[in-house]
Amino acid sequence: MSLTVAIGRTKRTEALFDGSVADPALPLDLPTIPMISRAFAPMVREGRYPVSEMAIATFLMAREAGAPIVLLPCVLAARFQEAALLCRADGPIRSPGDLRGARIGVRAYSQTTGMWLRGTLAERFGIAAGEMRWITFEDAHVASYRDPPFAERAPQGATLEGMLKAGEIDAAIFGADMPADAAFRPVFADPQAAGVAFEAAHGFVPVNHLLVARADIARDRADDLARLLALLARAGASVTPRAALAPALTLAAHFCAAQGLTARTLTLDEIWHGTPPGLG
Repeated sequence: MSLTVAIGRTKRTEALFDGSVADPALPLDLPTIPMISRAFAPMVREGRYPVSEMAIATFLMAREAGAPIVLLPCVLAARFQEAALLCRADGPIRSPGDLRGARIGVRAYSQTTGMWLRGTLAERFGIAAGEMRWITFEDAHVASYRDPPFAERAPQGATLEGMLKAGEIDAAIFGADMPADAAFRPVFADPQAAGVAFEAAHGFVPVNHLLVARADIARDRADDLARLLALLARAGASVTPRAALAPALTLAAHFCAAQGLTARTLTLDEIWHGTPPGLG
């Protein structure tokens, strides 16, 4: 029986898409999803796919909300986040410490890159999420979530780049689609060094996307999920023991609670609940 898996086509997964890594015992149906983040809401809200890539913040929010999905020990995207925080090159923001009281644009308040960056601003610069004004463009993937009172929706038709360039916001958080525009510069003077400092402090590169499965698939097709993880490992994804993910999951759960993405800090037992025991 084939297995539908909604994942982005990247260097970590290309071998599954081109067929150079395959298992005759598990044919894969890999739908074309140009922007993989568009799979997250349908997965959380309606369980559209048996298996899906998912942002770590979305998963933690969905787990608290009771969505019938379980986590699989596979990292599909991880990166330093600091380069994603931009301001105007000619603007008044000179360093992250200047962001207290600032207006910061972000696709959605729940965006994982924003979660990691808000955590860094709180840890390193003492600026809590509520000490900034968050200008958002989309709802969270979890339908029941409501943005905190210190977030507001951008005007209809506005864009992140346009608002930043016009000075309507002081800084903006982008995802993988970074603008190539000399009008903008990173808020962190040396984003690479800041990312290395985060890794040195916490022992991991921030995780953006993991792999999840519907709870019924985890219950009824655990052997197929084990085969899928083996294929992903061969293709180049980071399939790891659960313990290796503990630092990232623990800190992400802490940041989500501190920023109002979840009502409390989820424990590792709660995060891994329902994951088949033989996986990771």
